Amino acid sequence: MAKVEQLFDNHVVEEERRVSLAVLSFQGHALNWWTTLVLQKRKIGLLEIEYFFDLKETLHARHVPSYYKRELMDKLQRLQQRTMSMEEYRQKMKLYILRAGIDEEEDLTIARFLSGLNYNIRDRVELLPYENLNELVQMCIKVEQQLLRKPICKDSSISFSKSDFQKKDFSHAKETAHRHPTKGQDKGETSKRGSEIKCFKCLGRGHVASQCPTKRTIVLKG
Repeated sequence: MAKVEQLFDNHVVEEERRVSLAVLSFQGHALNWWTTLVLQKRKIGLLEIEYFFDLKETLHARHVPSYYKRELMDKLQRLQQRTMSMEEYRQKMKLYILRAGIDEEEDLTIARFLSGLNYNIRDRVELLPYENLNELVQMCIKVEQQLLRKPICKDSSISFSKSDFQKKDFSHAKETAHRHPTKGQDKGETSKRGSEIKCFKCLGRGHVASQCPTKRTIVLKG
């Protein structure tokens, strides 16, 4: 019915024609209900519905349960942004306010809008100046886009993992060991070179003739 009313306003349809034109959109149960209503009014001599406002009120009373508005108000009070985008959150709040028939000052709507925002967005926009609800929404959208870009910038930055540092330290230690051998390595190298020395007296290895441990007795013949 809201869509029909919008069409009437856009095309400037006269009030006297609105009821008859709106009834043409009825189908199924709605059409059966309207036909029955018209027959009942004629039977008991009541005037038929002539104005579009009366038609809306009658439809609302017939098809909308009495608790519907209370449920809408409860949903509106509990509405939180959470995983919704800023535009989705705004449209959902706007829909609830429209369906509940709430007519409130913009300051109250702004307070309602802020209370349902995610904390990381609300904490930022509360420090910024704005004149009305539209400006507040635009600022919230900008902050939301900035927050969505942050993880991408973080991932694209140059970073070194623990394994990279371990590899670097291992390569450095290997290079240092090659350039500056340890004492054990020096001793092993010295032993290896000493084992290659041969004594020409006893024909042993590992020492020279002047250090030969073998004592030889020289016999002088008279």
